[in-house]
Amino acid sequence: MTTDLLHISPPLHLTSTTINHRILTYNVHHKRRRNYLHLPPPPLRTFHHHLPNLTLTKAVNLNSPIQTSPETSQQQHSPPSVLLDVTGMMCGACVSRVKSILSSDPRVESVVVNMLTETAAVRLKDDASVATAEELGRKLTECGFPAKRRAAGLGIEEKVRKWKETVARKEALMIESRNRVAFAWTLVALCCGSHASHIMHSLGVHVVHGTFMELLHNSYFKGSLAVGALLGPGRELLSDGLKAFFKGSPNMNSLVGFGSIAAFMISAISLLNPELGWDATFFDEPVMLLGFVLLGRSLEERARLRASSDMNELLSLISTQSRLVISPSESNMTDGSILSSDSICIEVPTDEIRVGDLVLVLPGETIPVDGKVVAGRSVVDESMLTGESLPVFKEEGLLVSAGTINWDGPLKIVASSTGSNSTITKIVKMVEDAQGREAPIQRLADSIAGPFVYTVMTISAATFAFWYYAGVHVFPDVLLNDISGPDGSPLLLSLKLSTDVLVVSCPCALGLATPTAILVGTSLGAKQGLLIRGGDVLERLANIDTVTLDKTGTLTEGKPAVSGVASFSHGEAEILQLAAAVEKTASHPIAKAIISEAESLNLNIPVTSRQLAEPGFGTLAEVDGHLVAVGSMKWVHERFHHRKDISDVMELEKDVIQKSSEGRASSNYSQTVVFVGREGEGIIGAIGISDNLRHDAESTVKRLHEKRIETILLSGDREEAVASVAKTVGIETHLINASLTPQQKSGAISTLQNSGHRVAMVGDGINDAPSLALADVGIALQVDGQENAASNAASIILLGNKLSQVVDAIDLAKATMSKVHQNLSWAVAYNVVAIPVAAGVLLPHFDFAMTPSLSGGLMAFSSIFVVSNSLLLQLHGSHQKTKKTTSNQREKPIESSSL
Repeated sequence: MTTDLLHISPPLHLTSTTINHRILTYNVHHKRRRNYLHLPPPPLRTFHHHLPNLTLTKAVNLNSPIQTSPETSQQQHSPPSVLLDVTGMMCGACVSRVKSILSSDPRVESVVVNMLTETAAVRLKDDASVATAEELGRKLTECGFPAKRRAAGLGIEEKVRKWKETVARKEALMIESRNRVAFAWTLVALCCGSHASHIMHSLGVHVVHGTFMELLHNSYFKGSLAVGALLGPGRELLSDGLKAFFKGSPNMNSLVGFGSIAAFMISAISLLNPELGWDATFFDEPVMLLGFVLLGRSLEERARLRASSDMNELLSLISTQSRLVISPSESNMTDGSILSSDSICIEVPTDEIRVGDLVLVLPGETIPVDGKVVAGRSVVDESMLTGESLPVFKEEGLLVSAGTINWDGPLKIVASSTGSNSTITKIVKMVEDAQGREAPIQRLADSIAGPFVYTVMTISAATFAFWYYAGVHVFPDVLLNDISGPDGSPLLLSLKLSTDVLVVSCPCALGLATPTAILVGTSLGAKQGLLIRGGDVLERLANIDTVTLDKTGTLTEGKPAVSGVASFSHGEAEILQLAAAVEKTASHPIAKAIISEAESLNLNIPVTSRQLAEPGFGTLAEVDGHLVAVGSMKWVHERFHHRKDISDVMELEKDVIQKSSEGRASSNYSQTVVFVGREGEGIIGAIGISDNLRHDAESTVKRLHEKRIETILLSGDREEAVASVAKTVGIETHLINASLTPQQKSGAISTLQNSGHRVAMVGDGINDAPSLALADVGIALQVDGQENAASNAASIILLGNKLSQVVDAIDLAKATMSKVHQNLSWAVAYNVVAIPVAAGVLLPHFDFAMTPSLSGGLMAFSSIFVVSNSLLLQLHGSHQKTKKTTSNQREKPIESSSL
């Protein structure tokens, strides 16, 4: 049964509980106080029957953390973690440096650094103090990476304000970057004016050489342009690069800075000391180099902002203000009217909304908190939460989620969560956490990016030494190339080639390869109703070869209903009364179906003095002085000394199945039989429970098979019911496992993993939580927008509560990891090819050499390629949306014909 379980052994000693009643009072300023009235518990009776392997059950709040497995318990006692906001990271080498600085502290257990989100998630050891985070922030700041601890426990309004400030800061930086690029390219245009006149002369277009053209050819004027480029648009870049180098953490800016300064210094010395005979005045190179680098950096930043646009869209759905409805104490707050004459409506921060408050939502407004509609009718856009493009009709009694948009009419809802604990807030938090978790493949990029800058600087120095001292003597023809200047200067050749090496290398591409794809993938998943907990989850999901499925609530709709009742000598109403009494406090769908049927028949449900359950088998309680058991045939049969003949019980089962099947022409439903037994009589009756299959169950299994992913059915239900469902959806007989306890489900997954399979588990209930936590990837369907132990234990949560989203998640994971592999392949291949070419490997035989400005352009292109390639993932999202729209259009005629 899906209940919070506490294992005990007889005799039983129950401790008292306290019932809390929330009383709301309002003063004239509408400030709310919450008082709690403590009432003594009712007296409990004790009995001492022999009850082996039983568990005491209690009512469960599905919104509260539930300990269902050792894994969950370990998570609750995991080492403390802190989040640092870190700025100043420019490339993969910076990320590696930040990680090494933090990891070197003995109080740090593990570190994950994300350059895109400018965060560092630090897991501290148990003995770390509260002040450790501040100390780590100061240490990073001293090393050139300004950092501070992110404040925890912020309210919605404060979070949204900080997000808006961050967006505004990035937009301001973009404007500043565009201005620098405009300035830099103005200088490039002036500096390259002389080259333009040479090109026009070669094309037969002769330009009159006036004062202006002579000025453009003047070396001192070019030198002043170079000074302007270095101290103007390039000042911040050079300053950051030099600071990073002297603090022992050189980055991309260090390489560009050294290349620009080296070119300028040699040109200046050559110009001011003509007696040296260097003839190496190439002031245009640092100007063009900075122009290309700054242009590439600006385009890269713009692409990064686009990569985080999905996340920004999610954040924009958080409503900071709510319309609180306050009614007099004597009025009926849920009388069906939107706003009664004696009620008032005031606008308050969403942070002040509490569970039970009434909130008014007008057309066009975003729903601020999760809740239930108590008045009004409207349609609500839930596309940002479920990925479903069609609006959903809402009326009294239906649930709504924060972040969805009310379209047509006003709605009055009673809040079921606070603003900081609403669906959309949790989604944003989960996506932020996911983007802070690195995929294992990222470690490969980090291991390369760490020593990358020092390696490039070494290669650059070796390039200069080779060409200046040996290369020009071994290959004298290289001095005829334009890169050596008009007089074939070995110094000019060596300097330009060594500068090329510094500038063409691109650690940025390595650093951006994985995070950009993960950022776009997780944000895109959130827009499609797929909450993915991190890049590591995407990497594991992309390699899945086996999917295990629960039956009830996963392959079926999870909305069972009583379809038949049979008994030996008792009336059907009595059987339902006894079963409903035993299942009264259970939250399992079957228990709810029995209780709902009894209530619909207006049956008087007896009071039970206590309740005991054995997971996966049944529930036992004392009703009117007699023990009553409800559960599987074997379990109920063995609870009592007086037992019915097993052949009679089998006939009873056939009878209830026949009753349940009457009037059902379709096989698209699951049938379960629950038996009822009473002390002194044994089994006295049976209840048939039917649950329709999900409309997408068969198509989902078929799509998984097309991807060569094996599907296995794990269920606690009887074998006949499980086999019927498996046959309908297309799961082979030898892949069916029935009558399993939660522990046996976990054992089945362990067996698959031990045999080399990579397993994903799909479930929806509390009894699935251990299996979800054990599987390589746990996938939970979120039913009615409510959290439970399944969603807490899962790696992926399907907000749309659609089984087809399992395939969507796998497709997204494969597409994301494909982009990661493409990006890493490009980043590694680019540097492996570009650095030797920049060092002059093609110069002796092919007479080809790069200029520093061309190298800078290629370096910028490399980073832009990686970010742009990741952005192509958004096309995957558009393709999925088109497929869903087409699917909906196909289903409409079917729905119409069935009406």
